[in-house]
Amino acid sequence: MLRVYHLFIAAVLLLLMPLGAKFILPYFSGTKVTPAPKTSPQVKSGDSSKAIAGNLWPKVLGNNIVVPNNWQVAPCPGTTSLLCVSAKGAVLGTIEISVSQISKNPNFQKHLANAGIPFGAKLDYKNSSNQSKVLAALKAWANDYYAALSKDRQKGNGNKIIFSTHPLADISVGKLPGIRYGFTGTKSEGGLQEQYISYAAFDGNVLYIISTAFDPNAVTGKFEKLENLVIFQPYLDAIAENLNL
Repeated sequence: MLRVYHLFIAAVLLLLMPLGAKFILPYFSGTKVTPAPKTSPQVKSGDSSKAIAGNLWPKVLGNNIVVPNNWQVAPCPGTTSLLCVSAKGAVLGTIEISVSQISKNPNFQKHLANAGIPFGAKLDYKNSSNQSKVLAALKAWANDYYAALSKDRQKGNGNKIIFSTHPLADISVGKLPGIRYGFTGTKSEGGLQEQYISYAAFDGNVLYIISTAFDPNAVTGKFEKLENLVIFQPYLDAIAENLNL
């Protein structure tokens, strides 16, 4: 019972953490990591995400990253677009970034059009009016995702897992307007089954999706322990806001 109680508290803290992160994070005693300067990724409209060779994180990871004391973040070895979060030489978790070409994403094209952005329109996303339109399209897209995921989880788990979505939140992803979204699955008998934290942003050509989780069934893009995800989430918010996008 004690462990279930602790997991419940950790889940509540994870949901509440983003709200206080902007006020609390500057007062954390953390370690600053300064990667070598990087150039922004050059992704042309019409290319598929598979055309981006190697791990995308070295191209988008910003400078002056702050992490908890004795933790490190660095692009994972290999060509999969994963960011490794480590402590004392052990990987605690990974964060995945993927790219979806809008030319091959008719659902998001529809939401852009409904928000007043025709497909292929070249707009200045520093303009608050255009940012509001992008955010509306992103939120409509995320709500579609929530609806489909809810049906999938209900079909696969029935009443064994209580599925709940996180409120959509506006957040800058680099210089792009973006959102933070996610969901939680709680076991009916108590205890957390899964918790996902994701970010999405649109640059006029592609949709960037960043995601991590606590989910024993996930292969990549996850933390092995919920408490480490709870600790790292406000730092991940700051990393997302500082990306070279």
